[in-house]
Amino acid sequence: MWLTTRYLEILSTMAIYQQAMCATDYLRNKVHYRPMVGIIGGTGLDGIADLIVNPRIVRYDDIPGFPDCEVIGDEGKFIFGEIGGKHVVLLQRRLRTYESRDYSSISIPIRIIRLLGAKYLFVTTTAGGINPLFKVGDLVIVKDHVDFSSLVGNNPLIGPHNPRFGDRFPALLGTYDRFLRDLAAKSMSELKLQSEMLEGVYFHIAGPAYETPATSRMLQLLGCDVMGMSLTQEVLVAKHQRMKILAICLITNRVTTDSNATDDHNFEAEMRIARMKGAAVGRLIERIISNTPSD
Repeated sequence: MWLTTRYLEILSTMAIYQQAMCATDYLRNKVHYRPMVGIIGGTGLDGIADLIVNPRIVRYDDIPGFPDCEVIGDEGKFIFGEIGGKHVVLLQRRLRTYESRDYSSISIPIRIIRLLGAKYLFVTTTAGGINPLFKVGDLVIVKDHVDFSSLVGNNPLIGPHNPRFGDRFPALLGTYDRFLRDLAAKSMSELKLQSEMLEGVYFHIAGPAYETPATSRMLQLLGCDVMGMSLTQEVLVAKHQRMKILAICLITNRVTTDSNATDDHNFEAEMRIARMKGAAVGRLIERIISNTPSD
């Protein structure tokens, strides 16, 4: 029985690696350069794609072995090109934890970006504001995160270990690269996007249900500043592969802490904020990439 279980574990880790390598080989035959930066576009922030010079688009469902294409549909694509004079690859339409059959599927797109050669991962996302000083429309640079999903076993790194990806027990100190955070502050100041650069702690909620007011009060006590349904799982995989990570949140709503409140979340209103501020997020990403050293 032990040998059978161990054999299945080995097959599982080989399958993930082979799945990622198969997709990577396919993409390398389509694009003949190594991207320096991988970018994940947040919901409603698709305008980043408009900044890409000489774009080359590859749809997820054209890539052999790409996971959960039936869930994502035709929205999902890799967009290769240049931003700020650097080669980039944009992952448009992320795979979310509440859509996937298992957390390991979420790891594969990030594995592919790293195998393609990207050293940096820039993650953008919309989020709810927990910190009472943060306003709708603010841009927040993530400095740390809290992820209860990982604490209870829903972690994309759980399972058989493949040393070709990274260490068995990756340290998470410095996950959100300080140099990139300082570069983001400098870039934000140059563009005069907002009066001050805000940093905060991100909380991952698995979704798709929104948080309760009691949850919001608890997260305030824990010192969390923003919350959302993505980001941390992708970041864990990128850190596992020794990528340098920058994460930017756009606050599209304020969380409610009053259990007697009757106002409900309005997803369409949140997307209007995202579309209104999407150009600013794109300009910030462009400036940061331009300021990022190539070596």
